[in-house]
Amino acid sequence: MASGFETFVARRYLRAKRKEAVVSIVTVISVVGVAAGVMALIIALAVNNGFRNELQKNLLGATAHVDVLEKEPSTGIENWEALAARLRKIPHVVAVAPALYSPIFFQGPALSKGGILKGVDVDLELQTTDILHRMQSGSADRLKKQDAFPGIIMGSTLARDTGMTLNGVVTTVSQGELTPFGPRPNVRKFRVVGIFETGFFQLDESWAFTSLASAQQALSLPDVVNEIELKLDDQNLAPQVTKAVQRLLSPKLAATNWIEQNKPLFNAFRIEKYVTILTIGLIELVAALNILISLVMMVMEKYRDIAVLMSMGARRNQIRKIFMLQGMLIGITGTAIGLVVAYTLCYFAGHFRWIRLDEQVYALSYVPFEPRAWDGVWVAAMAILISFLATIYPARNASRLAPTEVLRYE
Repeated sequence: MASGFETFVARRYLRAKRKEAVVSIVTVISVVGVAAGVMALIIALAVNNGFRNELQKNLLGATAHVDVLEKEPSTGIENWEALAARLRKIPHVVAVAPALYSPIFFQGPALSKGGILKGVDVDLELQTTDILHRMQSGSADRLKKQDAFPGIIMGSTLARDTGMTLNGVVTTVSQGELTPFGPRPNVRKFRVVGIFETGFFQLDESWAFTSLASAQQALSLPDVVNEIELKLDDQNLAPQVTKAVQRLLSPKLAATNWIEQNKPLFNAFRIEKYVTILTIGLIELVAALNILISLVMMVMEKYRDIAVLMSMGARRNQIRKIFMLQGMLIGITGTAIGLVVAYTLCYFAGHFRWIRLDEQVYALSYVPFEPRAWDGVWVAAMAILISFLATIYPARNASRLAPTEVLRYE
């Protein structure tokens, strides 16, 4: 444990005199190096966490935790009501909703565009996913009302691109029955009763919702669905629930979950995190090298003072602690500065969305920052440990000076 004597001398040596300005400059560079490494690593981890969590939130808001699908797309899932009733009895399942997905073509006054039409039971869909809770205008309840045209809710970007507004009428075209002259298209008109916006480009740009009956009519299908969606009370239990669901299914059906569906994406984020830690961690190694150089130069500059201190009774372990404390003070100061700057920048950059992105490329319109307290703890511990390791060699050399040899020629 360092006493007040070692701490006083260590702090005194860090405040170099004018003739020792080079040592002072190297010390400042060391502090800046540690601060830069800590700051860069915290910000990089905050961006990685932000992208991962934002995409995960959007994906889970748009999709169910567990899905029941056909192994080979054919005529759809028949008698889905009875199957849904059995699925509701599985532990941890809190909601079950049928869905009918199909690619479709939207024709609006501005242009025509392809997208995905999802037929849903409105009440069950509101319990299972979050998209219909994120209405920009209109209401999901209007899908249940009768009108001259069935209702449809479009993504904000899809509505903008096709030129559709609330209460407008959009035309949909899908593949219909096969005839001797080729497939006959199904053409239906829908009234836009709502526009949703999730902030996730792929959803806002191509998805639209209508009632299950309207989707079946538009696609010329009987009372069938091609997916049954399950919501759980704990999303992390999806693999276990998937196995329980699979035991209830016929050989033609399969169960999958959000973890399996997005495994490549989350693996990419995990690998990126490790690469980020490795590459930006090199900044800390450079800072440690600066600390090493600074202390070596300090020992060379102060060897007479060290000899005087030892001749006055200072023990070798006290001399060693003096220079270790110098390195630790540099590391702690740089780490504190880096943490304060990093968390401050992350807060303002995330709150005010300083960095904008192209939604079509990155799926999000801004860079999300999500700094975590735990990241600050282990990054700070790593920076201080590296700073400590950099002090061992120069501190050891300082404690080995022979005061009689140094002072003999003074």
